[in-house]
Amino acid sequence: MNAPRNFTGVERAAVLMMIVGDEEAAAILQKLDPEEVRQLGAAMMNVADVSEWEMAQVLDDFTGRAQERSSIQFNPRPKVESVVTRALGADKAETILSRILPPEPNESISALAWMDATEIAGMLEEEHPQIAAVLLAHLEAEIAGKVLEMLPEAIQPQVLRRLAKLGPVTPEAIATLTAVLERHSTKPRRAAGLQMGGTREAAKIMSSVRKITEQKVMPKLAKLDREVAKAIEEAMFVFDNLLELDDKNMGTLLRNIESDVLVRSLKGVDEAARTRFLACMSSRAADTIRDEMEARGPMKLSEVLDAQKVMISIARQLVKDGTITMPGGGGDDDYV
Repeated sequence: MNAPRNFTGVERAAVLMMIVGDEEAAAILQKLDPEEVRQLGAAMMNVADVSEWEMAQVLDDFTGRAQERSSIQFNPRPKVESVVTRALGADKAETILSRILPPEPNESISALAWMDATEIAGMLEEEHPQIAAVLLAHLEAEIAGKVLEMLPEAIQPQVLRRLAKLGPVTPEAIATLTAVLERHSTKPRRAAGLQMGGTREAAKIMSSVRKITEQKVMPKLAKLDREVAKAIEEAMFVFDNLLELDDKNMGTLLRNIESDVLVRSLKGVDEAARTRFLACMSSRAADTIRDEMEARGPMKLSEVLDAQKVMISIARQLVKDGTITMPGGGGDDDYV
């Protein structure tokens, strides 16, 4: 007999999926997100040749783990709804249940996770920028970036601005978005208010788009709303990003930073980051910076953060001027 295979967790789940009936397997898959379905499906292909003995081992392991659980989780919502409705009647129960039960997931919006960027962008072609912004806030940053690039260039800055300024989104706005999605579906769903978007989300999306898209959108956004554009730029470029510079670009940056600013900035980083910066300077200059840091003693956090903001601002300007290049920023070679 061959030695038993050492199945991974997802492979054990795949074996169980191969054992249960089609209806049970389908019910399980409906509870998973797209990436989990992909992983489980691939694992099911890999364990297609599992032996009866190996299946028995997986079943024994599953049974043992199930017995170790101290409790069995279930969804109490149907029970609560049934009891309260029978006790109070439908009208009164609806009021009470709306206060004690969390909003049900919006299945139409959840379906976005299963759609590709081209399909989503196609849905938004004729929609208001606010609807596009709310929809992008529901997507992973990488997918949202692709969708943004596919939208007409004229509305890209408007969508990004609205996304950055999103806060509490009203049920009416969610209902409008749901209506857009349901034009591609047949199942009506209720909508609930959600907290979405914001500057950080907009910055994540812009960080995921191609450099050429960023160079087109951000200047237009600055004309549309300078404060929002500045906030997004600041969120896209933080102090830790400077550590990603290679030695040549780091050296160029440091030559443009006054020693006082550098001393205050490095007071707020750990030794590994400090060494990374100083390694791109001459030994003599690095020793001088270390001596000044030691002589300064404790420093207010606000002073450190202000100095780091100065370094970030200078770095951003050097990037715009083409004097230094940030890794992963793309370039013309990406678009030939």
